[in-house]
Amino acid sequence: MFTEFKASMKHEFDMADLGKVRYFLGLEVLQRSDGVFISQKKYALEVLKRFGMNNSNSIHNPIVPSYKLMKDEDGVKVDKTYYKQVVGSIMYLTATRPDMMFVVSLISRYMENPTELHLQATKRVMRYLKGTTGLGIFYRKGGDDNFFAYTDNDYAEDLDERTNSKFHGHKKTTNSKFIFHYDSSYAIKLSKNPIMHGRSKHIDVRFHFL
Repeated sequence: MFTEFKASMKHEFDMADLGKVRYFLGLEVLQRSDGVFISQKKYALEVLKRFGMNNSNSIHNPIVPSYKLMKDEDGVKVDKTYYKQVVGSIMYLTATRPDMMFVVSLISRYMENPTELHLQATKRVMRYLKGTTGLGIFYRKGGDDNFFAYTDNDYAEDLDERTNSKFHGHKKTTNSKFIFHYDSSYAIKLSKNPIMHGRSKHIDVRFHFL
């Protein structure tokens, strides 16, 4: 069927068959017998070079564990246009880098009023990218079609909006089972022991609500 489709397209339009796709809009495609691997190594290297981070030292994680990024009203302002260019360039990488999805969504919140604090967090993301340019997504042939989601449900974790929950998901398909993995032991313990409420770290939320 595919061969017939190509033949009909060649008959109607002036076109040539270039074979299997290898590179398209910054996406590198490697088709193997056991599946398809998609990455953006060339684009990632171009981003690092564009913003002068190609000679930086690489790190093992895109954000400091347990670090809370928030609004920095009194911080030193940085060029808003430059910050948007950096974040926008990194954002395109999430097409093949789900490991960067959370931190990119975090730094993109501050594009309207960025400070040195936010720029340093963004540079850390690029330092992480420096050591992981070869990562991507591998679609294994014959693999399952389940949807897996991971959430770290930390109540009022967002210090700006007091919203909660971190969500990570992958393998989004239409006919899939949805499997969620979450960490809510703290919430369960707190709900079972009302005495702890007054001493909980979320007393500020209850105080302002009342």
